[in-house]
Amino acid sequence: MTCVFFALIALLMTGKVVAQHVVRTHSFNRVYGGASNERVAFPIGGIGAGMFCLEGTGTISHFSVRNRPDLFNEPGMFAAIAIRELPGSARVLEGPVPAWKKFGLPGSAMGSVGATYGLARFAKATFVARFPFGEVSLDEGALPLRVSITGWSPFLPTDADNSSLPVGALEYHFTNTGAKRIHYVFSFNSRNCMTVAPAGRVPPMVGPNRIRPMTGGFVLSQEGTEAHPEDQGDFAVFTDEPGVVVDHCWFRGGWWDPLSMAWDHIAACSVDAIAPVDRDAPGASLFVPFVLRPGESKVVRVYFAWYVPHTRLRYGRAARVAADSANMDFSRDESDSFYSPWYSSRFSGISEVATYWRAHYTDLRAKSMLFQKCFYRSTLPPEVIEAIAANLTILKSPTVLRQSDGRFWGWEGCNDYDGSCAGNCTHVYNYAQALCHLFPDLERSIRETELHETMDGYGHQNYRTSLPIKPAAHNLFLPAADGQLGEIMRLYRDWRISGNTAWMKGLYRNCKVSMEYCIRTWDPDHTGSLVEPHHTTYDIEFWGPDGMCTGIYLGALEAMIRMGEAAGDDVSLYRALLEKGRKVMETQLFNGHYFIQRTRWDGLRNDPMVYRNTAELYEPPSSEALQLFQREGPRYQYGSGCLSDGVFGAWLTRVCGLPDPVDTSMISRHLLSVYHYNEKHDLSGFSNPQRPGYALGKEGGLLLCSWPQGGAPSLPFVYSNEVWTGIEYEVASHLIMTGHVQQGLDIVRTCRRRYDGSVRNPFDEYECGHWYARALSSYALLQALTGLRYDAVDSTLYIDSKVGDFTCFLCTATGFGYVVYHRGKVTVNVAYGKIEVTRIVVMESNNRRRAPGLATWPQPEVDK
Repeated sequence: MTCVFFALIALLMTGKVVAQHVVRTHSFNRVYGGASNERVAFPIGGIGAGMFCLEGTGTISHFSVRNRPDLFNEPGMFAAIAIRELPGSARVLEGPVPAWKKFGLPGSAMGSVGATYGLARFAKATFVARFPFGEVSLDEGALPLRVSITGWSPFLPTDADNSSLPVGALEYHFTNTGAKRIHYVFSFNSRNCMTVAPAGRVPPMVGPNRIRPMTGGFVLSQEGTEAHPEDQGDFAVFTDEPGVVVDHCWFRGGWWDPLSMAWDHIAACSVDAIAPVDRDAPGASLFVPFVLRPGESKVVRVYFAWYVPHTRLRYGRAARVAADSANMDFSRDESDSFYSPWYSSRFSGISEVATYWRAHYTDLRAKSMLFQKCFYRSTLPPEVIEAIAANLTILKSPTVLRQSDGRFWGWEGCNDYDGSCAGNCTHVYNYAQALCHLFPDLERSIRETELHETMDGYGHQNYRTSLPIKPAAHNLFLPAADGQLGEIMRLYRDWRISGNTAWMKGLYRNCKVSMEYCIRTWDPDHTGSLVEPHHTTYDIEFWGPDGMCTGIYLGALEAMIRMGEAAGDDVSLYRALLEKGRKVMETQLFNGHYFIQRTRWDGLRNDPMVYRNTAELYEPPSSEALQLFQREGPRYQYGSGCLSDGVFGAWLTRVCGLPDPVDTSMISRHLLSVYHYNEKHDLSGFSNPQRPGYALGKEGGLLLCSWPQGGAPSLPFVYSNEVWTGIEYEVASHLIMTGHVQQGLDIVRTCRRRYDGSVRNPFDEYECGHWYARALSSYALLQALTGLRYDAVDSTLYIDSKVGDFTCFLCTATGFGYVVYHRGKVTVNVAYGKIEVTRIVVMESNNRRRAPGLATWPQPEVDK
């Protein structure tokens, strides 16, 4: 067995063993069409502002603008086109209805009442994503017309405010493919989807709803009440077309009269202005008539803006005593407050949002396009570009909130109708590597929250932050070792990204208190390893030292040494613990193939019969559970298992710019073992009694753990048989960093095949909820393949290419652009802002040398 294993490892290290796969239906980073366009839904919105999705067919769905997810909400918005010269030509500007919508959704047995599925539409649709832009192409051979739709919303790295606007746009491109001059009528139509139903309310108090006029369009509006101020909401639809005509009130009647009459007007090319009514208008339309000669084209821009300033969102228990918070502003009482979005403090109402959007549209589009061109200029493998860009949509999804003072707050993901798992969860956001590079000021706000409001005076951090962000009681959750230690490394990372040493020093004292808490809680005997029970991202405690969490501990100690030295602090204890811990990892936790856990519960300061596993806190242990404990000890351990996360700490040190915490060759062997044992290309013979929906059947994926040498606990940690995309990207990027490029890319490809658009939405990688934040680990693939890392403290650019020459996107705290590495020469092209580089270091066979070709360019003119 051992000989076979090492023979395989030798082949893997040469890159000669690559798994074979079935033919995929979608080419990476290319067009989604046919079966691969069944589930495409591309988010449009702002960071923390809500969203709607443009589906691959052109449909508007997932309408979630009320500060929470509403993922099955198709709001009844649709664009249409009709040709005066061709009776019966009216078409919704959408492709065929996906098969899965026809039966099985709620209400489908009643004929999908209220849906627009029955309206005539185009015969074919394809979709291509170039984040933050998505483009739908429609084809209908019976009409002399070519149509495409470009959907987008501002995304400008380093400019968090303009990237957080509650706005979006759809641009409809028309070309006359006929031989004659043709009269067209474009329309955009919508029910009043902001209306709040009184169902379930006692008494059923709901304010009036209206459709109000505005320049070039209409505002779908619902008023709040004293009892329910959160009902207040406005959604504006408008255009800058000079000849626009607005119908502010569809026909008011029973059954499906409003939509029937609206469609009749569309089909007849009627262009009638209808004045607003006082209340209860069922819907509205805007009409744009235009004429095209043969071969001539036109673009109609439809703007969207929304404003929902109040919520009932609140999370966390109020602080009880001053020691509950390390925040200097503990005296501020927010115990009765609710979350309100950032944009509500920036704009007074929908009119201001719409005016700003209209005035800055061209500039924001050009700058967003500048980002797109820099990002997609990359020569990296298409599966990598697709994986990174697809998950940037998380930042536009309802997973992300941004409270009124501008600070970032995120769920782990989204349930269908509310957030899933609160509060900048430290051990989930450990994995997320995009925000810190693209919007570093938002990432730094998380550090400030974690080390002030979220931490008490003794160093204990709630691993879930209260909402609104405020000091909170510390008896709701156990401390999370992986998250709290990872946060220390992330403080170091954000210091190096920002170059702001004063900022780091301002947080260092509280960070030291946090570190001291970790040591006395989990390593009270100063062994250099986490021995006492420690909570993890698997929602359980590990008992005894394990490779995963001890590795994070070592990385945190290294970060403390470096920050402490910069702050003039004594770091001798951290040095001693780091050396001890390294020895434990290499001599006690490495079995020759991979790092393991030495499960231990006897002789600890904590008694497992008193300090019970978190999962057991929700239910008393049964008699059979007690019997199992007597045989095996605490439930939910991994022991001798090959854990995909087993060297997570070493991955986190790499992405943070810290050295490997243990011998690099051991890390490499662990990763190759994970690839060999845990990466499956066909799960049809594998049994998973946990949450199988992430990957199953003929699909492939990276299992969280396996036990190739036996010794699996009867009940290992609760998610052990699952597949999580965030860990797939972590392991893939780490393999690449250690030189195993093909193995890493194989994991990425296997993952993205599950998200090819036929079964799952390519722009919604889910774990414990939609748009799950852990998947932002995919951003680390840029650094993995190129070694690109900019250190703003030293103004140094590092390169460690695993793919030879490359062109790759680079974003810093002060600007973005792209780097060209060609035949040893480095060219830094700054497209936006500035990037001050005084030194370039190219890694070659672990040796450093100065590279030629250093330059800094000013920001170029943006094409208007």
